[in-house]
Order: sequence, then C-alpha cells, then structure tokens
Amino acid sequence: MRHLNSLLELRREDVDAIFSLARVLKVGLENGQRPPLLAGRVLTQVFEKPSLRTRVSFEAAMMQLGGSSIFLPAKDAGLGGREAIRDVARVLGGYSDVIVLRTFSQQLIDDFVAFSGTSVINGLSDLRHPCQALTDLFTMQEAFGEIRGRKFVFVGDGNNVAASLATACAMLEVPMTVCTPNDYRLPDDFLVKLRLRCPKAEIEQTSDLKDALKDASIVYTDVWTSMGQEAEDGERQQVLGPFQVNAQVMRLAPRTARFMHCLPAKRGREVTDEVIDGPQSIVFQQADNRMHLAKGLFCWVLEVTP
Repeated sequence: MRHLNSLLELRREDVDAIFSLARVLKVGLENGQRPPLLAGRVLTQVFEKPSLRTRVSFEAAMMQLGGSSIFLPAKDAGLGGREAIRDVARVLGGYSDVIVLRTFSQQLIDDFVAFSGTSVINGLSDLRHPCQALTDLFTMQEAFGEIRGRKFVFVGDGNNVAASLATACAMLEVPMTVCTPNDYRLPDDFLVKLRLRCPKAEIEQTSDLKDALKDASIVYTDVWTSMGQEAEDGERQQVLGPFQVNAQVMRLAPRTARFMHCLPAKRGREVTDEVIDGPQSIVFQQADNRMHLAKGLFCWVLEVTP
C-alpha cells in the first residue's frame, strides 16, 4: 500500500511518476478532458488547521476524476480525545480509499499510516509539507524544463516548508540555499538524516542575501509566523524583517529568476505587492498546480493509470 507521509520514503522514480501523472492530467484538463479514473473512490480529509488550497485542491482533484470527497474537522472526527486515534483511523480507513490529514502533530499522521489500512497523505504537519514541496518542484520544472543544477533559494524562516523543499531538492539534484537569521536555520540533525538518505544533496545555509541570491533560479519565501507560533509574532517580525523579499532583494538575483510563495502570504511582511504581483512571480501558477499535483498523487497511491 502506498502513502505520502514523508518525502524521504519516496524514491526518485516515485517522484518522476507522480510528476508524469500530474502533467498528463493537467494537459488533459486544458483540452477539456476529465477522465473518471477514480469513479466510486472516496477521499476523506481530516483537518486540525484551517485551509484553503489544501482542502479545495484535493476535493477538486478527486471530483474531477470522478470520485467523491468528505471533509471532517478534527474535533468532529473524534481526534480531540473522544476516541483513541487508532480506533478513529481504523473506522475512517474502512470507509475511505484515501485519507488526507492536516495536523499539528506528525505523530497523528504516523498513527493513521499504521492503523487505518488505507492510503494516507500528509497534507501538512509540524514537521513536513510534502505535497507543497512536490508541487513547487513540479512548477519549477514547468518554468525551466530541466531543473537539475538550477539553484533554489529559500529566504526567511527555516520551517516545515523549507525542510520539505530541502528534501525534494536533494532528491531531484537541485542545489538549495536556505537564507535565514542564524537562529531560524534548518536543524543540524535534519540535515544529517537528509545527507544519509541523499549523499549528493547540496544544501547550504547562510544569512547573506547578496551571496545567496546572486545565481538563483528560484527565490522562495513563506510566512514568518506559522499557525501555532502566534505568541512569537512580535519577535519574529523584528528578527526576520531584513529578510523581506522586496524589489531591492529581487534585484540581487538574475532577471531570469522566478519568485514563489506557498501562500497564504502576509503582503507587506515577508513579501511586497510589487514582487508577488510582478512579472517574475509564478505564485498563482504554483497555487493552481496544487490540484494537478493532487491528481497525480491520487493516481500514484491508488496505482491507477490514465
């Protein structure tokens, strides 16, 4: 049985297969095709965190492929202590072909993988955001074609998005630079594990924007205060302020560089309007691709071929 819990569980050929399926189905949709490849299949989504892109992209993907979708807030699903997680996982697994979870705790997703008996997709946890990272590298491929050797620069907080992007970049041989304040870097133990899994990984960390961006193909940022970190907001705005991606910062990168953000964006904080709405931005192409990547991912976990 196939899951997407962590990118480290995938092989390079798995990622290539997911991208290929997403590409075929995206081109098909552009030509008016909505093949009922998943007719009769049921997607159940259980979320602890609010969501726009994750929830709607997965629902739209399943519906366009002929399946149906159920959404449950975590409390309604019984994850707030009403039942043991393993019991909830077993019950929902009996009703569903795919379960997508968006949680605070990675352990909750690990438990569903262990006990649900059906395919589980990590829609976001405190440690990982694999669907976003796959979508971002898929979008980078659309922008540049061959991406091996092209430099990916993440600016801001070395959070779960940055960690998942580092994993995806390592798997696809994309050199990545994480440009953050010293105390916001990716953890050393994470990088040790990543280099054990991907010995050729080129992941650098720096606080020097000029040096990081001089040969960037992608300039990427994310919110400075993620859900659950609201008490740190004031401190984060102060420390991360010099890492705002604005027009002056984009001029440190080549004109051919593209700007990406996983959204939601706090305009005027980590990014300015002139960048997110500017000619180098591919942010909304990136957002659209969440749905196309979800289609490829469903077909991959369920082993369905277009």
